[in-house]
Amino acid sequence: MNHQALSGEPLVDVKGLSRSFGPLQAVSNLSFEVRSGELLGFLGPNGAGKTTTMRMICGLIRPDAGAVRICGHALGGLEARRQIGYLPEGAPSYTEMVPRQFLQFIARVRGLRGDAARKALAQVVEQLELARVMEQPIATLSQGFRRRVALAQAIIHQPRVLILDEPTEGLDPNQKRQVRQLFTRLAEDRAIIISTHVLEEVMAICTRVVVVSAGRLVADGSTAQLLARSRYCGALSLRFSQPLEDPDCFAELDQVASVEQSLGGRVLTLIPESGAQLLEPVQALLKNRPREVENLEALSLEPGRLDDVFFDLTQGVV
Repeated sequence: MNHQALSGEPLVDVKGLSRSFGPLQAVSNLSFEVRSGELLGFLGPNGAGKTTTMRMICGLIRPDAGAVRICGHALGGLEARRQIGYLPEGAPSYTEMVPRQFLQFIARVRGLRGDAARKALAQVVEQLELARVMEQPIATLSQGFRRRVALAQAIIHQPRVLILDEPTEGLDPNQKRQVRQLFTRLAEDRAIIISTHVLEEVMAICTRVVVVSAGRLVADGSTAQLLARSRYCGALSLRFSQPLEDPDCFAELDQVASVEQSLGGRVLTLIPESGAQLLEPVQALLKNRPREVENLEALSLEPGRLDDVFFDLTQGVV
């Protein structure tokens, strides 16, 4: 897909990455860029090679082939590593420490001293609302607070590239909303890669999506471009107060490929033929059916369903 219109400089440049573990080809010739201002959703089924790819981008695993450049620097150099913030899956940390000790330690590791370290610590504590647990052993924190402490260590040095593996796992809905808003703000002048199984999260915040399956890239585009590949793109959903006597009347329209029913026949989803527009023909049909109009509670046009596209892209890929 065409990314020429993307703004911002490329901060992550992945070219031809491959990695095997014995007979298992985990990642195969994978290439993509992430630019400043982009929040990239990195999707794939379990075992697709997402975590291996992110570890190679962070320099934690050496690829068998290919290369990564971070902010224009080769990954092997210290300057590239300084620009990366990484949140691994599972939010590992030193559980015997309290968050203040842990984050002060991370700040020192990242080269922050004195006022710079104190300001950086104060900033992440405020951003992630950690003040009330700063002196509580990490081992005793809830899963949500552990996740927030782990996220704080990833951003404390203000890196230009963030690599986040399941960053909102364990957070309650309010915490997820807060953290997603934080990601959106951070992405204004950074490149952020988020690996997640929560497709709702991708739809909420990601500007672009890369899908991998069996270690290979199978899609790369904006969320709108991926949704356009869904058979539900342009589908019309109608909710009635009671089941229709003749739901097949909609299936007889030339523009309708199929009709799906749910909620005991109260909700009909009309799937369009390729490129067909359903609103006008459905409105014309309803004009002659006053009983259906009387029972109609809601009518909505679907943009598409990402889970539908994800399934089509990843099933059967070997």
